Amino acid sequence: MDKQIPLIYFHSVVKGEYVPAWPVFIQHDDKANLTFTVALDLQDAVKEQDHADIAREESLSYGRRSYLTVTYMKRLHQSAFRVKVLRAYHNQCTLCRIRHSELLDAAHILKDKHELGDPIIQNGLALCKIHHAAFDANIIGVSPDYLIKVREDILHEMDGPMLKHGLQALDNTKITLPSRRSNWLDSERLEIRFSQFLQAG
Repeated sequence: MDKQIPLIYFHSVVKGEYVPAWPVFIQHDDKANLTFTVALDLQDAVKEQDHADIAREESLSYGRRSYLTVTYMKRLHQSAFRVKVLRAYHNQCTLCRIRHSELLDAAHILKDKHELGDPIIQNGLALCKIHHAAFDANIIGVSPDYLIKVREDILHEMDGPMLKHGLQALDNTKITLPSRRSNWLDSERLEIRFSQFLQAG
């Protein structure tokens, strides 16, 4: 802390998986309670500088580090949300069951800005990128009884096989739910989100 030597902090998101933060600096040491405060900074700020320069540099201010730390924590919450949601859904799209994790997202039922938009499994769906985009655009919705609904105008479109098999064929089929009932979608959130889908149609 006194020398302001940059460290790497590995933050556990779930057992056995971590998100690294670099560089972090010890800001405060509470010896009485055996705790310390860590703050994030920009990696570019420590390139080609010795530790004494870093300690003296005024731009590495507490305020800037606090802002960067908050920004990182938001990103960390999203990383943890993704890992937990994908695990709950056994790393497959809940609509089409594709299992390539690089093609999967953790979609929010209600967005972050909503008062019920918490980054929790019960507010998330594991969706492939095409179905995530379709869900966000209200092309598809999920009813409170877990049925996939496709917007009426999309059902009558004539396009290629992706539209026919990837979207239209899903209408009135059930989503794949997590094996643990405690991870199932929250009914209140789902009802709010489904009403948004119906209004968009």
